[in-house]
Amino acid sequence: MSEHLLFLTGKLAEKQLRGILEKMQPEFSYTVHQIGVKVAALMTTDMIQRRLKETFGANRIIIPGRCRGDVEALSKELDVQVERGPEELKDLPMYFGKEAHHYDLSRYNVKIFAEIVDAPRISIDEILQRAAYYRNNGADVIDIGCLPNTDFPHMEESIKALKQEGFTVSIDSLNDDDLLRGGKAGADYLLSLHEKTLWIADEVGAIPILIPEQHEDLSSLDRAIALMQGKNQPFIVDPILDPIHFGFTQSIVRYHEVRKKHPAIEIMMGVGNITELTHADTSGMNALLLGICSELNINQILATEVSRHACRAVKEADKARRIMLAAKEQGMLPKHIDSSLMAVHETSPFLNTKDEIRELAGMITDPSYRIQTSVEGVHIFNRDGLHTATDPFDLYPKLGVENDGGHAFYLGVELARAEIAWQLGKRYNQDQALTWGCAADSAEQTVDLHTFKPAGTTLQKK
Repeated sequence: MSEHLLFLTGKLAEKQLRGILEKMQPEFSYTVHQIGVKVAALMTTDMIQRRLKETFGANRIIIPGRCRGDVEALSKELDVQVERGPEELKDLPMYFGKEAHHYDLSRYNVKIFAEIVDAPRISIDEILQRAAYYRNNGADVIDIGCLPNTDFPHMEESIKALKQEGFTVSIDSLNDDDLLRGGKAGADYLLSLHEKTLWIADEVGAIPILIPEQHEDLSSLDRAIALMQGKNQPFIVDPILDPIHFGFTQSIVRYHEVRKKHPAIEIMMGVGNITELTHADTSGMNALLLGICSELNINQILATEVSRHACRAVKEADKARRIMLAAKEQGMLPKHIDSSLMAVHETSPFLNTKDEIRELAGMITDPSYRIQTSVEGVHIFNRDGLHTATDPFDLYPKLGVENDGGHAFYLGVELARAEIAWQLGKRYNQDQALTWGCAADSAEQTVDLHTFKPAGTTLQKK
């Protein structure tokens, strides 16, 4: 027997909900019930409990995604499973489709080494603060970067302090003395050794990261690998990723050659030569680089956040490694798994066409302004009419708020958000901040509906 679902909605969204369900041609049967509220998003679980007199034989009840209240308590009260649907009706097919699957992003198989590049020049307290920041953003190992011709008298004390706080630590230098000191102080990894400096690995317990003695010299890397394998000691190999136009493509080929020749060894990729040295959004770069890592089974990366444009690189790499693992395990493309790396654009930015917005505007009977976007631009409407523009300044003379500072301020903020969303191809939801994924400090930047809104700005929610 097929499942029967009950969809609860408001007056303004009822027609659209019915139309979407008809087009979906779902395998389940359903009932659409309007519970006497105009705007569906203003529905609460307490309101549903008071107003819903029957459940129409439903096995499940789907309520608006923005409905506030205790869903679990409502399920117990009605003796029917209640669940929030998507926040936007146009996302209903995705909610019930393949893309609605929830993927496990709690796991990853790529360790992130996050480098503190100027450790010799900052205090131990600052090193600990940066380490905590990196760990909070997903780093597994804190890499202490040494500087050429720069004394580092507090190296040992810094490593000891990090270890006491539970950090895994690597020391990063091409100076033999720095690496030896770091290893003896308790560092877990040494970046980087080559075949002529492998003797350092015999002096300490740290795991070495091996690089070619001369750039691009894979034969020297092979010899170093053979030496470590002969000693039955752990190691990681880094063939070195080069910047674009300075050997980038050939360096990717090197990684492929090393993996093909040594299918079981551990490999590291230093992604900073791309994220730091390319003026483009790092979220996409991290997605691509972690995709390469996934295909080549590269299980360590070295990330940096030196340039201001790369200030979210560790956070983005953390999200990318989880997405790539989920996609790999499911045998699927890395699409529709998580949107955190889509900071600027979205897959479905415009929920309604201009004609659909015009139809909705014709149903409005109150003076409250609603704002939506479509491919054509920004739309603002109430019972007195619909106005469309691509520049919010063109709308201001039509809104009648010249003598209402609070109302004008509110509409100015919302129209500015709508304009930005329209320009970039992002989704705009009235009364909610735009979401920027990993590019912002918080992926959840929604504004509480009870925050300041002047009179006459009630929202159109679905």
